[in-house]
Amino acid sequence: MFLEKKAVKEKGAGWIEVICGCMFSGKTEELIRRLRRAEFAKQKVEIFKPIVDTRYHDEEVVSHDASSIRSTPVESSSNILLLASDTEVVGIDEAQFFDDNLPNVCNQLANNGVRVIVAGLDMDFKGRPFGPMPNMLAIAEYVTKVHAICVKTGKLASYSHKLQDSDSVVELGEKELYEPLSREAYFASLKLEKDNQE
Repeated sequence: MFLEKKAVKEKGAGWIEVICGCMFSGKTEELIRRLRRAEFAKQKVEIFKPIVDTRYHDEEVVSHDASSIRSTPVESSSNILLLASDTEVVGIDEAQFFDDNLPNVCNQLANNGVRVIVAGLDMDFKGRPFGPMPNMLAIAEYVTKVHAICVKTGKLASYSHKLQDSDSVVELGEKELYEPLSREAYFASLKLEKDNQE
């Protein structure tokens, strides 16, 4: 889909790709795949993730299937601009945990001729648009929505259902805390939880 040809960085010649979906849908795996291809094409690649994401490794982006790539943890999106000089491809994982300035940062990079690849959850566990992701989807030239398989129906899943009773939106966890559900299973689970509270 994307060509990793070596190109001279020109103003306005970059673009933004967004990979989104629910938990366990392969977002990070797809991000790593695209970044590895850019590395094979001898492009200068930098990868960033939010400093709060320490699930698998402090300084690597790691997918659920244990694929990994070196990354730089940053506190805010503005740090990315400072650290991405002379870079041809910038990868950003767990974008939903970044501040609302992330779309501006990505636009600046793309306007400076950088290919920007962003991966993140499009919705939180309550089914609401998550952090800066709605704005990232709006400004991206290319959007790839990936799906998990629903653990209850076997259909395509696009919802991340939290298994434990907690209202915290930023809560890092894996299969012990979240499960991928289809629309049908997600809303059935919400109804069951509401009925059990009454």
